[in-house]
Amino acid sequence: MRRIVQISDTHLSPAKQHFAGNWQPLTAWLAAQKPDLVIHTGDVTVDGADVDEDFGYCSGLMAALGVSVLSVPGNHDVGEAHHPHQPVDAPRLARWREHLGADFWSHDVEGWRLIGLNSMLFGSDEADEADQLSWLEQQIAEADGRRLGWFLHRPLFIEAPGEGDKGYWSVPPKPRAQLLDLVRKHEVAFVASGHLHRAHDFEVDGTRYIWGPSSGFVVGPELQPGMAGTTTLGAVTYDFDGRDYKAAIHEISTLQTLWIDDVIHEVYPPRAA
Repeated sequence: MRRIVQISDTHLSPAKQHFAGNWQPLTAWLAAQKPDLVIHTGDVTVDGADVDEDFGYCSGLMAALGVSVLSVPGNHDVGEAHHPHQPVDAPRLARWREHLGADFWSHDVEGWRLIGLNSMLFGSDEADEADQLSWLEQQIAEADGRRLGWFLHRPLFIEAPGEGDKGYWSVPPKPRAQLLDLVRKHEVAFVASGHLHRAHDFEVDGTRYIWGPSSGFVVGPELQPGMAGTTTLGAVTYDFDGRDYKAAIHEISTLQTLWIDDVIHEVYPPRAA
C-alpha cells in the first residue's frame, strides 16, 4: 500500500502572509497521514510568476515537509497562455524549474504511472507545449501496462467535456480535445486538479475527475457563480494497492476559513491599463 496526498493552492509568500496561518495546520495534518509522496497541484506561491522571492520561500517550506514532493505549476506560479501581463514563457518556466523542479513529470508506483502536467502551457503556442504533448504520449506508450492517473492545476473542463471555452477556469477547448482523446483511448483512471478552490469528485465516461480543494482560501459566489463542488479547505488522499486505488477528499477542520473576496485587492491588486 502506498499513500500519496494531493495538496493545492497554498498561495504562500514571504511578503504577503494573508494565508500563511494555514500552512502549519496543513503540515501537521500531513505528518499524521504519513504519506510516501506529496503532490502539489499548483499555485504554490502568491505571485511566483513575477516575484522570485516567493519561489525561494516556498521551496524551503516544501523541503521542510520531510517527505518527497512533486509539484505542477499554477497560473500564479508561471503565468498563463497569452496573458497580457503574465504570459507563460521561458523565463517564468526557468524560475519554476530552478526552485521546484520539473514542471511536468511521471512517477511510478506499483501498478501505476502517475503523470504531472503543466496545464498552463495548454493553448500557449510555446515550444514547451508541443514538447510536453509528445512527452506525454511517450510516457503513456511506455507505461508497460500500468494504470494511469494525471495531476494538473487547471481542470480539463467544468461542466461537460464538450463545453465551450470557460476562459480562466479550465483548459481551452482545442488542447482539451487532444487530452480527452488520450484519456479515453488509454482509459486514464483519474484526472486530479486544483485551481478552483472547490472540492468535487465525479465520473465521466469511466474516468474519475477530482477537484482537490485549496488549503489556503475559499472563493465566494460573487467571484465564482454557479460552480459545482463545495467550499471546502483540505486535501486529497490516494491509497494505491497494486492496480487498485482509493481516493478521498478530506476537509481539514484545523484550517481557518479565509475568503479571497475579503483581501483580493491587497493580494492581487488590479493592474493599471
